[in-house]
Amino acid sequence: MKRFLLGRLASAIPTLLIVTIAVFVMVRLIPGDPAKIMLGDLASPQQLEALRHQMGLDLPLVTQYFIWLSNIATGNFGHSITSNQEVLPLMLERFSVSATIVVVAVGLAGLIAVPAGMFAAWKQNSLADLAVVATSTLLLSIPSFWLGLMILLFFGLQLNWFPIVGFVSFDVDFMKALSFIAMPVLTLVLIEIGSIVRMARASTIEVARLEYITHARAKGLSESAVMWRHAFKNAFAPTWTLIGLILGSLLGGIAVIETVFTIPGLGRLLVDGIYARDYPIVQGCILFVAVIYVLVNLVVDLLYPLFDPRITQ
Repeated sequence: MKRFLLGRLASAIPTLLIVTIAVFVMVRLIPGDPAKIMLGDLASPQQLEALRHQMGLDLPLVTQYFIWLSNIATGNFGHSITSNQEVLPLMLERFSVSATIVVVAVGLAGLIAVPAGMFAAWKQNSLADLAVVATSTLLLSIPSFWLGLMILLFFGLQLNWFPIVGFVSFDVDFMKALSFIAMPVLTLVLIEIGSIVRMARASTIEVARLEYITHARAKGLSESAVMWRHAFKNAFAPTWTLIGLILGSLLGGIAVIETVFTIPGLGRLLVDGIYARDYPIVQGCILFVAVIYVLVNLVVDLLYPLFDPRITQ
């Protein structure tokens, strides 16, 4: 167990270093001059050169990278070029919005999809199994932005159940905040149910063929007891890994949903930073997303032994 955990921790460090290099290089490849964006088109060459020097953009790329990396190590992500706000507090504020939506959506999707997938596996090749598989395949095929727009049109414009523009923090008004995140959460739940159902079904079918399941049935246990007391734990382990991957990817990848529903989350901040050529925002957001992804999957790995007893050393 200890060796397993140390291996996971050790593998995270080079991964993050590679991510920092990739982020730094990709941002520098974005067309546009941050100094010109800040000063405008009417700035003189002398003003542009002075600002580039002040921002360190005239230094060699290797030097810029190590200066940026040393600042990141101390928690200094710099200031936004467009708003002059500190990047780290701004990211944390936006991340809290995205995390609320994603955690609630993935939690609900798991609560619905895991039992549905196990039920479909237990009723394999029946009409119930066919219905669950067909529904999950359909949900997997629908683009998230289209589904979000349809939900916005039906529940927001047609039925007028939920507000269609804006966002209210939970600190300000809890019930109103719930109404603003209801449609984004519903969109993500429907999108992610498909993949979780398929994984839960495949895992359960594999476990159901094992000898200890046959032995449990031979002892006279009911099908529900066999499923939940004997099959669930081993069948859920691969599904738990998938849920962790979905959670990590959504925490930094719901920019489309946030744009559709005008949610001021981390993904929306990243998109706005790319359009504005805001180097500190783009670098900070991508690195922050990578760190969150690594940490989420590290937590998943740490909890994995709870579901897979074979990982004990």
